[in-house]
Amino acid sequence: MPALCRDCLTPFDTGARCPACRSPRVLSHPELFRLSIAHMDCDAFYASVEKRDNPDLRDKPVIVGGAHRGVVSTCCYLARIRGVRSAMPMFQALRLCPEAVVIKPRGSHYAAVSKQIRALMDDLTPVIEPLSLDEAFLDLTGTERLHHAPPAVMLARLLKRMEDELGLTGSVGLSHNKFLAKVASDLDKPRGFSVIGKGDTAAFLKGKPVRMIWGVGLATQTTLESAGIRTFDDLERWDRKDLTARFGAIGDRLWHLARGVDHRRVNPNEPMRSISAETTFDEDTSDRDLLDGHVWRLAERVADRAKAKDLAGRTVTLKLKRADFTAITRRHTLREPTQTADRIYREGADLLGQVREPGPFRLIGVGISDLTDDRAADLTGDLLDPQAARRAGAERATDAIRARFGKDAIVKGRSLR
Repeated sequence: MPALCRDCLTPFDTGARCPACRSPRVLSHPELFRLSIAHMDCDAFYASVEKRDNPDLRDKPVIVGGAHRGVVSTCCYLARIRGVRSAMPMFQALRLCPEAVVIKPRGSHYAAVSKQIRALMDDLTPVIEPLSLDEAFLDLTGTERLHHAPPAVMLARLLKRMEDELGLTGSVGLSHNKFLAKVASDLDKPRGFSVIGKGDTAAFLKGKPVRMIWGVGLATQTTLESAGIRTFDDLERWDRKDLTARFGAIGDRLWHLARGVDHRRVNPNEPMRSISAETTFDEDTSDRDLLDGHVWRLAERVADRAKAKDLAGRTVTLKLKRADFTAITRRHTLREPTQTADRIYREGADLLGQVREPGPFRLIGVGISDLTDDRAADLTGDLLDPQAARRAGAERATDAIRARFGKDAIVKGRSLR
């Protein structure tokens, strides 16, 4: 069976250790050198960057997020072992892991590091479809002749370069389509490399929960469970026409995924239609001050992503979900596109004020759409708000200061709510 040492990158026949360097980090699979669709996901990206930048944090649990009344953006694996999770209220996270070091997010810095990782990917293939700052699909079909090595070797080399050159780790899933590559990348985190081949697809999916499908959240999962669909086995028993009649276009997609079929290509030119961020609360809340604080933090995340991609949006959207998973959506289209956290927050807060329903709510989200490049963003401001252009300029100056001296160089009071 084909095998590969993940430390020295030596290919060989099956063995418990690498014959060249004796490393036990051996990857083996019958289709190892024939598969070319991959998904790479950095391990606890924000927290890993913070630990890399400050070696004193290496053996400590790290939480990246807001202050006591804020929420967890992400956390390292030491904190996850203690039960800390993304979007968890900070007070609850600190109750579970009181010795954790809490660090405020540095969005512009993470975006800069993301570009360094992207440059390493570009050395492998031009066919890259980024999903966020820290994950992307890669199609390495036809690159073996260029690199004189199969895709699996090049992907292992990518992970090794990330560790050696950037001090960061990632996990790779390798398969014959995007769906299974994404699933595989989550199987062995951190520092993982998992393979799902065509020959073992059916056996792998047997008995697995449908929540494994990317995009199947709690609301979709509840809908599927109401139809008696909890596992891939349940899904596979449905007729394709019946699934489509019951669930529409998603039903047809689920029918294919139940059989491990995904015809989507890795598309480097996939137009980004929106940029959004959301938070799901551990406990439903009606606290308007708390919700407003989340609007600001989400606006900062959306703005950071927009700036990293040189994009701006003309439409700002606010989303709230009730306890029964039904949603309230409000949106407003601006006279000119924006990418500033200040403008996104002000529009989002205004939209929140238009929601008369008291709640409680289980989720809040903020996003921008009608995307364009950022050259026309925030030039004139709002005619009803003559200070908007000045605040946009101040925010750009703040970004520059934070990029040089760190996120905590300037902190807005509303970020502490």
